[in-house]
Amino acid sequence: MSAEDASVTNPNSSTALTVLRSVFGYQSFRKGQAEVIDAALRGQDALVVMATGNGKSLCYQIPALCFDGLTLVISPLISLMKDQVDQLQTNGVAADFLNSSQTPEQQQQVQNKLMSGQLKLLYVSPEKVMTHSFFNSSLKLKSALSRLTKPIVFLNGDMISALNTANWAG
Repeated sequence: MSAEDASVTNPNSSTALTVLRSVFGYQSFRKGQAEVIDAALRGQDALVVMATGNGKSLCYQIPALCFDGLTLVISPLISLMKDQVDQLQTNGVAADFLNSSQTPEQQQQVQNKLMSGQLKLLYVSPEKVMTHSFFNSSLKLKSALSRLTKPIVFLNGDMISALNTANWAG
């Protein structure tokens, strides 16, 4: 099963386990992951605090792959963004990032992927999200968010929070 095949309208824990195995190559969830992922799949907000290396990233990457559409990940560390996007791409997931380390040409390439619906996960720095131009020049992002009915925004770092996007799309 590819990452694209995993996206469904009403995912459940069985779908999540299939994604865990087929995309990431793990056979079972670590302690606490299944509960967080199930909450996200049910559209509930979740706050997760886990030690480094305990699998926080899978708590939002798996729901992202279970739902149709784009997932926006707000991540404060450029190096972490790059590492996660590289790993996701290696696993066949359409992921990319936007941050201050990119040239305008590189940012435009990512915007083009976004416009054409080619991305499943988009990692963005908090600074980028806070710029006036991010949403104003990215009407395609607002359009993409407005078509979604599931929680798709995740904050990445020491804490991850899945947020309902109803107010973002309006």
